[in-house]
Amino acid sequence: MGISRYRYLHYDVFTERRFGGNQLAVFPEAAGLSDRTMQQIAQEIGFAETTFVTKAERPDTDARMRIFTPGTEMPMAGHPVVGSTFALARDGRIPRAKADWVFGLNIGPTNVALEWQDDRLRFAWMTQRLPEFGPTFDDIGVVARALGVREEDIGGTQLPVEQVSCGVPFVMVPMTTRAAVDSALPDVRLLTFEAYAFTMDRSGGSDSAHTYSRMFAPELGVIEDPATGSASGPLGSYLVRHSVVTPEQGRSLLNLQGVKLGRPSWIHISIDSDNGTISRVRVGGTSVFVAEGTMEVED
Repeated sequence: MGISRYRYLHYDVFTERRFGGNQLAVFPEAAGLSDRTMQQIAQEIGFAETTFVTKAERPDTDARMRIFTPGTEMPMAGHPVVGSTFALARDGRIPRAKADWVFGLNIGPTNVALEWQDDRLRFAWMTQRLPEFGPTFDDIGVVARALGVREEDIGGTQLPVEQVSCGVPFVMVPMTTRAAVDSALPDVRLLTFEAYAFTMDRSGGSDSAHTYSRMFAPELGVIEDPATGSASGPLGSYLVRHSVVTPEQGRSLLNLQGVKLGRPSWIHISIDSDNGTISRVRVGGTSVFVAEGTMEVED
């Protein structure tokens, strides 16, 4: 069995500064890697997610991409799409000034709108699936115990604990204050769902964020994620659906995540809606190149 070498790029996503945001490893030329090896590589690197890009498999896409956490393959994810877009633009695979790029993900074609500054990619907007609203959790105590918070930290918001999916289901857990969100200490024995704890409280910080959040997904091999684009689309959809924000406000939201981990991440959310019907969900941000490396594998 021979050894093959695969180049990868390390990006910090949803940040404009190195060592913030969510880490991502991108393998821009991953042809030849087996499913098992891709999963092993993601586990070895240990970032929340690692992406593997190959040639397009269908004519309505520009490239095929698979996304792995240390524990499983994902149908889609936000920070891998945004970060991989920046990586492919840096490599020249995405032509300069190209307005749109389409990834073939496990959920199908996924569009990314590109904003350039001179010949440098400045911003990327990922279009997500329209939201699917799932069950609500009537027993707040169960959720509170799983997250290690007080029941009143959740119940005091008078908002439902509800599952929402724009490709991946997350349980939206509204909380009263930033301090309450920061106090969460999940019990991995009880937390059997992907929990997205958030607050609209802005009293505890001097930043411009509309929402402040943390995400826990131990079943995916990610105890806490610094930035979760695939949960931010559902978050914005939840806020619009329950009239926490107006339709106009929903078109431009800024979500701050990862502060507790020391990796502040700025996730832009844009929800288009009309008369209560959501017609488009987008999540966007910037990414910063950190490093480049080569991995040797026997495959």
